[in-house]
Amino acid sequence: YVSSILLLNKAIKSAGSCKKKAIVHIDLETGMNRTGIGNNDLKKAVHLINSNRDKLSIAGFASHFAGAETIANHTRIVRQFSVFKRRVKYLNDNGIESSLKHIASSAATINYPETRLDLVRVGVLIYGYWPTKETFIHYVHRRKDKSDPLKRTLKWYSEVSAIKEVLEGGFIGYGMSFQAEYKMRIMIIPVGYSNGYSRLLSNNGRVLVNGHNAQVIGSVNMNMILCDITHIPNVKVGDEVVLIGSQGENEISVSSFAEMNNSLNYEILARLPQNIHRRIV
Repeated sequence: YVSSILLLNKAIKSAGSCKKKAIVHIDLETGMNRTGIGNNDLKKAVHLINSNRDKLSIAGFASHFAGAETIANHTRIVRQFSVFKRRVKYLNDNGIESSLKHIASSAATINYPETRLDLVRVGVLIYGYWPTKETFIHYVHRRKDKSDPLKRTLKWYSEVSAIKEVLEGGFIGYGMSFQAEYKMRIMIIPVGYSNGYSRLLSNNGRVLVNGHNAQVIGSVNMNMILCDITHIPNVKVGDEVVLIGSQGENEISVSSFAEMNNSLNYEILARLPQNIHRRIV
């Protein structure tokens, strides 16, 4: 994936060392101003490619949209797509062609179907999540069936490791951020910020146990959280606790978890650390 003259030269050099062609996708700057070969370097790129045909195989032309998940970026997205087509034509006119053109992210795949071209680069959609709520609304607005067609692939769960009672007036957890206003039953869950459960969820997050919502109380610890189960019957050590996913008729979605966490779907999914045991079903 070549996004600069520097990387193009490195690909050519590596191909020479290996004595085989480097298979590359040319990343074009179209208005996001992040990665990509810009207009000023395009002529130089054309010269390098045409001068090193024996070392390069052009597999695709690519770019990336700057926020296709929100209508506020519509004008910018349309402009980017137009720039992309012009720059691909410039490459074609200079004898550089490829059978693959790709620019559509998950959001663009839904919101701008005309940008799907030869392939799409879907990420968050693979996991059954919408890039934003706005993307989902845009999708269902055009359909009679308003139900969500995506299936979530992720469930994050733990279990109750301990249950205890706290007397009225007692402070719970580190510091004095939570004080019991009445006699409470609390459960301890062995998940904390070392597992990606953010401290922003202190006194703010919620989990599911026995099909009910349980509020996170006190500070999120490095490897545990405390939750109020005073009004939830029959909770016992070993019961499943859902952090993200469904239990009974209730659900904590990644988007709601992200909102509680002042974050994004993408960020929550991407930063779940490797120390969480994975079970693939």
